[in-house]
Amino acid sequence: MIYKTFNKIYDTDIGYSFFNSKIAVISSTILFIILLCSVFAGVVSPYNPFDPATVSLMDAFTPPSWSEGGSSSFILGTDQQGRDMFSTIIYGSRISLIVGFASILFAMVLGVFLGVTAGYIGGKYEIVVMRITDVQLTIPSILMALLVNGIAKSFISQSMHNDMAIYVLIFAIGISEWPQFARVSRASTLVEKNKEYVSASRIIGLSNILIMFKHILPNILRPLLVIATIGLALAIITESTLSFLGVGVPPTTPSLGTLIRFGNSFLFSGEWWITFFPAIFLIILALSINLLGDWMRDALNPKLKIR
Repeated sequence: MIYKTFNKIYDTDIGYSFFNSKIAVISSTILFIILLCSVFAGVVSPYNPFDPATVSLMDAFTPPSWSEGGSSSFILGTDQQGRDMFSTIIYGSRISLIVGFASILFAMVLGVFLGVTAGYIGGKYEIVVMRITDVQLTIPSILMALLVNGIAKSFISQSMHNDMAIYVLIFAIGISEWPQFARVSRASTLVEKNKEYVSASRIIGLSNILIMFKHILPNILRPLLVIATIGLALAIITESTLSFLGVGVPPTTPSLGTLIRFGNSFLFSGEWWITFFPAIFLIILALSINLLGDWMRDALNPKLKIR
């Protein structure tokens, strides 16, 4: 059964391209392992960094197990609070991945909706949407996210902001990434709306909403999926940057950005592992997503021959 399923997948153009690309296979394998470890962090990680019973300040600043003074109980050492670095990185990657996936999903839904409707309806509505898109594209994503986060802090109390920090991050990153989806979906919609199947849909009396999101949208998903994949890596890096700057998740939440931020304070005092391992993990995560996105860009391009 599994062999037959594999053969069916391999016989498709996408499957053939995937299994014959070492970069795609390796990057997707690394990403799958990271996702699996993040989802089942409670099973994979030897300690729970949120459980005070498993954390002791007496274990703080323990170096990696292969270094002098290291302990076999802590493979990658411990941080300033005595938390196991390996467990903290696994739990931290869960926070970063949740923020990354949710913010890109939000940006994709908003950007595709505005882009498809602007391209199909046209007129003044299209002009307004695209001018807003052009203005926002001139503002770096990190600055837009900082602006949204600062506005949220001015309207929400500090205690409530700590509870809603993840949701604020998702909104801040998502609202800074939607213009790319809007531009691509609008350009693709302008091409698709002049094709015969759209004219036939109008003739049989289908509504504009049905034409846009049931007939046009499935035909423009390829470039959007590529943007979403590459945007996921950017969203994770943005979350880590905001947390590193102290405007992301609370310090008690072990995201990759907060781990790098606190580890940076001890970098020159000899405790290099506190910031080194989270930073390396972030690089590997972002690189594997980007490489997978590059493969998707080539594999989903109809102008390139796969076989």
